[in-house]
Amino acid sequence: MADDSAPLRRGWTTGSCATAAARAAFEALHCGRFPDPVEIALPSGARVAFALAMQERGGDFARAGVVKDAGDDPDVTHGALVVATVRKGAGGAGVTFAAGEGIGTVTRPGLPLAVGEPAINPVPRAMIARAIAEAALALEIGADAAVEIAIPGGAKIAERTLNARLGIIGGLSILGTTGIVTPYSCAAWIDTIHRGIDVARAMGLGHVAGATGRTSEEAVRALHGLPDPALIDMGDFVGGMMKYLRRAPVPKVTVAAGPGKMAKLAQGLLDLHSRRGEVDKEALAARASALGADAALAAGIAQANTAAEIFGLARAAALPLAEDVVRDARAVAARACGLEDVAVEAIMFDRDGALLARTDFAQASHFAPREGLNRRR
Repeated sequence: MADDSAPLRRGWTTGSCATAAARAAFEALHCGRFPDPVEIALPSGARVAFALAMQERGGDFARAGVVKDAGDDPDVTHGALVVATVRKGAGGAGVTFAAGEGIGTVTRPGLPLAVGEPAINPVPRAMIARAIAEAALALEIGADAAVEIAIPGGAKIAERTLNARLGIIGGLSILGTTGIVTPYSCAAWIDTIHRGIDVARAMGLGHVAGATGRTSEEAVRALHGLPDPALIDMGDFVGGMMKYLRRAPVPKVTVAAGPGKMAKLAQGLLDLHSRRGEVDKEALAARASALGADAALAAGIAQANTAAEIFGLARAAALPLAEDVVRDARAVAARACGLEDVAVEAIMFDRDGALLARTDFAQASHFAPREGLNRRR
């Protein structure tokens, strides 16, 4: 029987796997032998070793592969083979990078790589360059190498990521800032939110929309006629999006969500996951009473099973509960950003994408400091 109390197992980023494969291939290219396991340094300085899953040598190249182990994190690249093909580089050229099978190419500005570059992020590039420099020093040769990274089948895996929306076309990215995957840390999701905002700004877009799910995203796209780069898949991380806008502002921001997540945002929660808090039905019943609901309706709201049921009861009684909640939700989101030049709108959609309530756009300064935090009026 599984032990639910056991700590979750950490894993390795594609950047770490690519680094290990590249070092092994570089050594084999120059001395004819693949180190297995192969040791590399993480950005922290810690050293870890990887077993090789493939080895191949040709007339002018060496190739090695490492299977990505994401630990207990539900990473789409878990089990993928990360392959590095290394050839000799021109003297003094250092390490150059190319995208092999399954690795995307950057096609939009705003990412930490130039348009046209293979989607091998800066930290993995630095890790690979360091690993090759270490090997070159031990072999007493120059650290010049042409490195091609591939993930067979990566283009198909990339369909399950947001790469295409970010303008990374043709495959996956080689990622990682620490070299380690921490299970369920959500760091990769929040980083994707940040990169989406960066791309939108670089493209000169003046309006972005963060949605908690596919239904609200498609509904807000249709409502505003927004292009793909303007759509931010924020999931539960309203705070992650709005706080980043302090550093990278966009003039207009829409926050779109279903009834439950919008109600939690109105309560003051900026992480809308169920583990962070539930919909406060008593507070919604108090809101309803303040809006004129009779005792029976207020009791029905307090005892309802879901947020959708609560707003259905209010709508049937012609009570503007949804409108009241989205106003407070907008206030919470706007304050999380806090900039005068960012105007925020909140929209609630039902599970079918029908609009339930919507605010206008307003800045944080329009709201009192504690407005919207689970108020009972």
